[in-house]
Amino acid sequence: MYLITNREINIKKKGLDIFGKNPNTKGAQEITVVEMEKKGKAWVTKPVTDKLSVETVKELKKKYKIDIDVKADWHGSLKVACEIFEMAMEKKKSILFFVHGYNNDVKDVVKAAQDIERLYDVIVVPFTWPANGGNAISGAASYRSDKADGRQSAGALNRVVGKIQYYHSLLTRARLDNIRQRVAKKYPDDSESPAAREYFTQLQENSCQTKLSLLCHSMGNYVLKHTLLTTDSRTRRLVFDNVCLVAADTNNKNHKEWVDKLDVRNRCYVVINENDSALAASRIKPGDEQLARLGQYTKKLNSSNAYYIDVTGADDIGREHTYFKGDSVKDNAELRAIFEGMFTGKTVEDRLGYHVDKNTYRFKKLAATP
Repeated sequence: MYLITNREINIKKKGLDIFGKNPNTKGAQEITVVEMEKKGKAWVTKPVTDKLSVETVKELKKKYKIDIDVKADWHGSLKVACEIFEMAMEKKKSILFFVHGYNNDVKDVVKAAQDIERLYDVIVVPFTWPANGGNAISGAASYRSDKADGRQSAGALNRVVGKIQYYHSLLTRARLDNIRQRVAKKYPDDSESPAAREYFTQLQENSCQTKLSLLCHSMGNYVLKHTLLTTDSRTRRLVFDNVCLVAADTNNKNHKEWVDKLDVRNRCYVVINENDSALAASRIKPGDEQLARLGQYTKKLNSSNAYYIDVTGADDIGREHTYFKGDSVKDNAELRAIFEGMFTGKTVEDRLGYHVDKNTYRFKKLAATP
């Protein structure tokens, strides 16, 4: 597993202890990719920070047929991106980037990522920010501390999305060039003929099984929201197939203003549980504009960019906050299938009933519930 973080890194420590509880000492926008391997009950962690040698860059260029200047400075993230996309292509798996919520240490984040991988057969790449509840403080002060860290971390997440877009474009371009060469070889006299175009489309569909989606949970949505307030917002660009905003700990009020800015290839899903106990507690915490939470409120759902899925009252959800894993999806196959589709870049609302008065999609047996 690879993990991306803007937390401080202490290379003198081992395992999960290398991750600090504060932003990177070089600044909250500084990001580090960490390679993680489970050996027995312990994690072996290795920050990927080395500059790649010219020989390594040449090997990557040749193997993945990517158009890069081998004399330029390239770092480990290029090699990591190539490896992740190669794994996804070979195993025909989707890639899910995961931004966690409030009061999660790295152990929590890694456990959640493992659970998601097992449940939905996807490759999860978590982005972990310093959401530790303010270390020694608790309660409302802890919540405010994490919100402050979330705002500071928006720049780092913005940089991560930019790198995802760049590497995906680089590797996709290489694949399309290879397809064009195959078409030209089969149709040397007329590569623009209807038969050649049909062959190109067929090859493209066969080779493009990997989808990229983004899951933001709880206060992770608050971090995403603030990336859209930056001058150069990468999250406004076409990067992901699906963007999944689950149990969003952000204000419902005026959410249209930032959700409408998200660009996706397929769908932007907002998932709501009105009985979410964590968001009910979040709503009453003091803070600027601490109003009804987007992930708990079924009024004023007015973004033209979003498909709102209301899971309130569905079997085995109750007052759960992380209902995309755990007992909620273990015991509710229908709910699990919805999340599987969302996390793998598919369209899921056609499986649900549309609740016109609230602009929400619900499980069909709940569609007529007032």
